[in-house]
Amino acid sequence: MHAQHKIKSLLDQLNTVIVGKESQVQDCVACLLAGGHLLIEDVPGVGKTTLAHALASTFGLRFSRVQFTADLMPSDLTGVSIYERGKEAFIFHPGPVFAQVLLADEINRASPKTQSALLEAMEERQVSVEGETRALPHPFFVIATQNPHDQLGTFALPESQLDRFLMRISLGYPDRNAERMLLAGSDRRDMLDHLPPQLSLDEFEQLQQAVLRVHTSDALLNYVQDLITATRSGRWFLQGLSPRAGIALMRAAKAQALISGRDYVAPDDVQAILPQTVAHRLIPVGDAGRGAVEQVRAMIEATPLP
Repeated sequence: MHAQHKIKSLLDQLNTVIVGKESQVQDCVACLLAGGHLLIEDVPGVGKTTLAHALASTFGLRFSRVQFTADLMPSDLTGVSIYERGKEAFIFHPGPVFAQVLLADEINRASPKTQSALLEAMEERQVSVEGETRALPHPFFVIATQNPHDQLGTFALPESQLDRFLMRISLGYPDRNAERMLLAGSDRRDMLDHLPPQLSLDEFEQLQQAVLRVHTSDALLNYVQDLITATRSGRWFLQGLSPRAGIALMRAAKAQALISGRDYVAPDDVQAILPQTVAHRLIPVGDAGRGAVEQVRAMIEATPLP
């Protein structure tokens, strides 16, 4: 099957740059094929920005990178109109958000005002500048990195912003073999300069269409609804998943199924992407002492399979 061949070439190329993180790389590919924005959260120096760059290059998408800081203004992202004497008119100069992929580095360092400008871009795929609405390129993705909240100078992302990310993944430290390859091998930044795109825009859109065509049975939808209901029961989380989160979960599960070479979603696909797709939208109940990801896994264990 043509789609499998394309997906394999994407994964192979990404795994040469980000070594020893096959499952996280697969999640990233699933996220983009499902048409969702991606949040990579981890301590500095484990390859978050490198991964974001590698994804944009491998998918053949035009990207711009913005380093988020506390004094970044909304207009630094969206662009400004500047009066040009020769034309005797204000001419709009588009900002970095007008790319197919916006790499938002350290997104949680920006002020809430700038984050809300980004929110419109992520949700509506458009920006309002000086009273005028401008459409963003198609496709449009935000791949954001953020440091853990306990680091100095970070603003926690508001729930509404977190909810716009289809997935949140964490890379973690490499294992010993992978780190040995990093220490002995060539610089990962240099490798980024020579990454050929593995997809044309046409092929990318075909793969996204293939994701939408993946079949979901009634039994599987019942299972997904059982999981969503469990998040709302008050036993595991303070508040449950919204309908929007449920729809996002289905898209991610379909992408996961396609990557696994199937034209239908299996319960395994749902379980494989559930923590990455929903944990950042949920707050665990009180004193379980578990993080949201562990709590989601415990909830999966407690929910009977169809």
